[in-house]
Amino acid sequence: DFEPGMPALRLFGRKWLAASDDLVFPGLFEIFIRTLWLILILIVHIKYYESTWECSRGGDYVRAYIIGMMTLLSLVIVVLVALVNRSAKGSITDETARKYVPPILLIKLFLIIPEIVLNVFGTMWAFCKDIIVCPFEGHFSRTVIEALVVFDWVLFGLAIFGLALVFDPLGSRRYHEVQETPSAGESLRHRKVTSLWQRRFRWAFCWVKSDEHGHEAFQQVAALLSALFRSTDLVPSDILAGCVLLRVKQKRETREMRRIQMLSDDEPKYSADLNRVFAIAPRWMNLENARHFLRLSMAAYGWPFVMYRYCGTGLFRLLKEVTCCSCFRSKRTIVADDNCCLCHLAGVKYMSKIREDDILFASFRNHVFELPFCVIADHKTSNIVIAIRGSISLRDMFTDLTATSEKFEAEGLPPDTMAHKGMTCGANYVGRRLKEVGILDKALAMYPEYGLVLTGHSLGAGVACLLALKIRHKYPDLKVYAFSTPGKSLNISDYLKGKNS
Repeated sequence: DFEPGMPALRLFGRKWLAASDDLVFPGLFEIFIRTLWLILILIVHIKYYESTWECSRGGDYVRAYIIGMMTLLSLVIVVLVALVNRSAKGSITDETARKYVPPILLIKLFLIIPEIVLNVFGTMWAFCKDIIVCPFEGHFSRTVIEALVVFDWVLFGLAIFGLALVFDPLGSRRYHEVQETPSAGESLRHRKVTSLWQRRFRWAFCWVKSDEHGHEAFQQVAALLSALFRSTDLVPSDILAGCVLLRVKQKRETREMRRIQMLSDDEPKYSADLNRVFAIAPRWMNLENARHFLRLSMAAYGWPFVMYRYCGTGLFRLLKEVTCCSCFRSKRTIVADDNCCLCHLAGVKYMSKIREDDILFASFRNHVFELPFCVIADHKTSNIVIAIRGSISLRDMFTDLTATSEKFEAEGLPPDTMAHKGMTCGANYVGRRLKEVGILDKALAMYPEYGLVLTGHSLGAGVACLLALKIRHKYPDLKVYAFSTPGKSLNISDYLKGKNS
């Protein structure tokens, strides 16, 4: 039977978040460091060892450190070479070819004990002037020993950090046996893994958990990840390798499809003839409008997008648009949750090339399920535009990953319609904010001949589509320009294909 992924490494009677073939490159890196270290110790031995017999105090410590470190480093290098050699054996699922990796790794871990003892001697020599007194200490020798001692302690710290990274709290044999139980065991393990992911999120994203929906998002994403990797023996390197191989496969399939299309006599699916592409499309669906509203949807990203697009000159481009000390000055535009210099609004103005007076409302509140958006009076196309920002922050990531289906209600949709929960909550939030401020009715009353357009990119595009479905009964002539729209749900996507917006 084929088991996807590399089986996890078993050591000390438990499973770890590393595979037996993950030690090749770390081992090669450590071999390089240890070899360089051994060469420096050999130089110290040649230049300084004979002088240690003239030390009035602590000469034995110095000799023990030099001889001990040369011996230990030589032994560690031999063990590392064997570890790299065994770890590189076999195919991805041939674990028997790497059966000696755990015992070799065990030897390597036990060698840390004498290394700590020797490093204590080195620390005494380098930093304790009263314990070791040698009259002929060379500047080179002392500098080398001080550097090696500090580096060794850093290496110990990195080793502990690495063990913490690959430690699997559910790797004990007790949980492994529970996993084999057909029903109850899977349920118990699923709950444990979900709880573990929640704790990781609370620790790693502590500023997100204070959001109103932060705990709910953590719970949803943790359950998703737990279910996604249920009944698998995967380690993080498997997931990374899988993503790389998937991308390689996609590129290969794309090239093959293009080659087949070039060789076939069938009519191509793609065309550069604009008249043909837009022959059956409504008049408002054209490249000029698409380019214009794409600029507005990207402008909703604010100052981060300006800094990303113009890495070297972004700050200077924003300086012309910022409003210093706006907290103490009257503003013509209703702006919510921006900073005192209105940097986000400055980014919107710079990218959209629209005057501040024409930005009727801007909300830059960015919490889980709560997306920034702007309401713009676009005189070029005679539309009131709602531009919704896409994913750019870690909070947006949790909105994206809250991908469970939730019931979506809108006039004209079937009663059993389901949609992406994060996008549904985002659409509800934007709709609620628009209703609270009443900006749409005010804008359309101010410009009664204008139409209504919703636009967005990525996550913002999906939210714009869902929001359009919710308010379409009130604004039947609205239009949506959505760019890089993620999947919302199968039945909603099918419904939108038959509509003009």
